[in-house]
This record gives sequence, C-alpha cells and structure tokens, in this order.
Amino acid sequence: MEYHPLYGPSVPEKGWVPAPSFILRRERILRLLKRFQPGPLLEIGCGAGTLLHELSKRGFVCEALETSPTALAIARHVNASNVEFHQTPQPHWEEKFDYLFAFEVLEHIENDCAALATWWSWLRPGGVMLISVPAHMRKWTASDVWAGHFRRYERSALIELISKSGFNVEHCETYGFPLANVISPLREWVHTHNLKERSKNKHGGRTLNNDQSGVARNTESKFYPLLKSLPGRILMRGAFLLQDWSAEQDWGTGYLVLARKI
Repeated sequence: MEYHPLYGPSVPEKGWVPAPSFILRRERILRLLKRFQPGPLLEIGCGAGTLLHELSKRGFVCEALETSPTALAIARHVNASNVEFHQTPQPHWEEKFDYLFAFEVLEHIENDCAALATWWSWLRPGGVMLISVPAHMRKWTASDVWAGHFRRYERSALIELISKSGFNVEHCETYGFPLANVISPLREWVHTHNLKERSKNKHGGRTLNNDQSGVARNTESKFYPLLKSLPGRILMRGAFLLQDWSAEQDWGTGYLVLARKI
C-alpha cells in the first residue's frame, strides 16, 4: 500500500488506485468529519477500505459490511487487523454505532427506504449517518447501468426520504463540480464499451456490476501517475477549491448528506 498526502492510500499491488471522483468525495468527507470525535463506526459497502484505514488511524473503532469478495479481499489487505469485516449484517448491531457511513451504496439497493430503516436501527440515539449518492436522474448514463444503479437522486426527494426514515438532516451538499462533470463523458464512453463486453458474458449482470463498481480501476490506474505529477496535483488542488466553493449549489455529480438519528 502507498500513501499520498493529497489523495490518501492506494493499493497498486492489488490494482486499486483512487479515481478522481473518489478523491473529490474523500476531500469533502474528511472536511465534514473534522468536528466529530472518534467513536464506534460502521461503513456499509466499504469497497477497497482505504477510508476506513484513515479513520482507524484517527481513533475511530471501525467495522465494515462488504458483500463483494473482490472488494473484501482488498479491504482486508489494506486494514490488516485494524477493522472488523463482515459479509452479512450481525444481530448484535442494534443501536451499536455512533457513526454509519455509506458512500455510493444506496443507489445500488432496490428498496432504499427499507435500507435506511435498517441503518437507523444500527445507530445509537443521536448517532450520525453520512452518505453519498449520485445526483440527478437527468445525468443517467451507461456508467450507472455498468455500476448496477437503480436510480440517481434529486436533492429535495433525498432529504425527504432520509427525514421520513427517522433522521434529522443537518447538512446536504453536492460534490464533484466541475472536474467530475468534465470526466463523466469519458467514464460513460469507457463503461459503454465495458457493457458491450459484459453482454457477451452470460454470468454478468447487476450483481457482477455491483461487485466490481467500487474496485474496478483499470482505466484509472493508467492515469494515476498523471494525477501524482506536479500538473496533476495543481489541477486537483484547484478542483478542491472549486468544489468547496460550489458545495451549496446543485451543480455537482453527487450529494453528500449528514443526518442524525432522532
């Protein structure tokens, strides 16, 4: 595993590097978490588990639920014994956690209302949920199909859904603008090609897409050395500033929502 001061951990030996959208989301997540004290934390769909690695270093007591065998193998490699991993929910999770995170997960679940109700039950009273989801159905592309999404979200409908699930929404912002918006057409082109290839595989489909969406980094690995170069770092620092400036607008490619269990 390698650590970059601007981008966080990467796992080139396992073929995983942070994609630009992940880097943009990570920057906002870590900024939002600065005001919170460490405590018991559960991440749903942790992917490669690099954020858990960073949070455990900050004192959070981390567990994770990850159903993808590919992602789970990488996450365990990254975190060694610092994080407890599960492939299925545990019966003792009722009101166990101070924090529940789910980044780019809810859109993969057909019954998102039921999922939120379950997550609510795992949080202690007053516990904090931080989630991210893709924004705007009008931005639906082959990338959503490839990833196995059921939907994208609109801000008002998302806040209403979370509120009806027993949470008080304290903060909602968009992330990604403008860099993720610019990259989206390239990602759509790549994923359109990937879908054509997967259509030839009779064992493909939504489950395969879900399992791979958080860890498939073939294209990103080719460009990651450019991101680490001086021009790439300057570009990303500028993207961070523009993303921070536009967080309260509705221009980004995804939403970050911080809510507290009532």
